[in-house]
Amino acid sequence: MVQPSGNFFAYPAAADLIEREAGARPRFWVTIDTEEDFDWEAPFARTGYRLASVPALADCQRYFERGGVKPIYLVDWPIVADDRAVGILGAAHDAGTCEIGAQLHPWVTPPYTEEVNARNSYTGNLPADLQRAKMMALRDAIRDRFGGAPTVYRAGRYGLGPDSATMLAELGFRCDTSVRSGFDYRAGHGPDYRDAPLYPWWVHTSEGAILEMPVTTVFGGAIGKAGRPLYHRLARRGTHVGAALARLGLVERIALTPEGIPADRACKAIDIAIEQGLPVLNFSFHSPSLQPGNTPYVRSAADLDLFYRWWDIILDHLARRGVDATTAAEILAMADRQSGAIPPR
Repeated sequence: MVQPSGNFFAYPAAADLIEREAGARPRFWVTIDTEEDFDWEAPFARTGYRLASVPALADCQRYFERGGVKPIYLVDWPIVADDRAVGILGAAHDAGTCEIGAQLHPWVTPPYTEEVNARNSYTGNLPADLQRAKMMALRDAIRDRFGGAPTVYRAGRYGLGPDSATMLAELGFRCDTSVRSGFDYRAGHGPDYRDAPLYPWWVHTSEGAILEMPVTTVFGGAIGKAGRPLYHRLARRGTHVGAALARLGLVERIALTPEGIPADRACKAIDIAIEQGLPVLNFSFHSPSLQPGNTPYVRSAADLDLFYRWWDIILDHLARRGVDATTAAEILAMADRQSGAIPPR
């Protein structure tokens, strides 16, 4: 019998890892951190943010509709409170061309009782009762504004805590996508996901099971499977070590995102993920990148053109490799059908 742990950080049992089904092709999922515009270099603040990028959600949605992709918009509190955002995304949701999930930025989500600082920007660092109250407030706001309670959750800044899974299950969520496999956020008071699997896995809690669908990051290079631990061991010595390892062709960490990852490297990552047998490739980006000037990745109109050109290249490559778009409902149905028994990678 599986003992409930409620902890995303316990390495899952082999039986809880979800592998690609026999004869099935891999799928891909587009997850969008749909949030307010704010200065990423400034201290966190409850006020002073902007919502200028909200109209650009319409262009984004039209783009993915043309490509036959149903993105999931992981909306946070300021987005849910904005009538324009609800109008754009609600219409697409009602038409069945997108999904709506939750993303929790604790510093702008009620109740507003904690001190606003870097440590508390990770929801999982908050007291359990406050973390739960913020989750419930966001869930209820999404339900009221979009006509249905969300079943997919992402912690802003990937900030899960040891109690998060139990709370999510209690509040009716079925899937979390906060784990950014291959990344370590401890230096900024956040979680350590260096050794997290790339496969989806079940997290068992006393309130039910939550499917973790990690954001996809692979490691390429001449060293092969040994590259991941080597990267983390050497990267602790300085911020430029990872870039040096990539230039030498030894090991390269490649996240599936248009933010900071060139299209040719992302195509390489897709090929690696397919070779590794991943059932779902999880892409992600931040909605403020849809308008120039909000993030380090899209500073100009030319950058925005490159952003969409990146997706042109990626969608073409996915089509050539036979990787179709999927949705949260399809991922959960796959996971419900089977629990993989594959060796950890």
